[in-house]
Amino acid sequence: MLPHRMINGQAMGRVSEMRYGLCHMSFNGCEVISVYNALLWQGRPQELWEIAGTLERSKVLLGIFGCSPYKLGRALGKYGAAFERIRRITPQHDAFIVSFWTGRRFLSSIHTVFCVRKATGILVYNRYNNCPNVQLCKTLEEVIGRKRPIAAYWIKSDKKENDQ
Repeated sequence: MLPHRMINGQAMGRVSEMRYGLCHMSFNGCEVISVYNALLWQGRPQELWEIAGTLERSKVLLGIFGCSPYKLGRALGKYGAAFERIRRITPQHDAFIVSFWTGRRFLSSIHTVFCVRKATGILVYNRYNNCPNVQLCKTLEEVIGRKRPIAAYWIKSDKKENDQ
């Protein structure tokens, strides 16, 4: 069991050794981690292994490629999260999960992160595999590049300031 705090650096610490499908979370766990972080931010902490179990049916190629980013709503809904799947991320979306290509479309991997807008920019959780801290990006383009998101979810909250 992991302590209930935001996860960054999926290739570091105990989370890196946990399995999702055929691989360790360090390789393919970003979707599971993004849902975990979103639920924690919303005040609905769940065990990482429970979320992984919920997303089991959404694995892509036995989990080698993580899980389908289009199915993250299944886990968010199961744990009572207030969310909405969206096509575009706008400034009104103060917290969101976004999946994007890390390089050229269909020729690179995808990555999924949980983000929170602040006055100074966008906090990106689990930005890189080996970065143990939340990263601050000035713009959405800095987070996902000039690409359109593959999938995005607005994580709703009544709280204006969340100190996670």
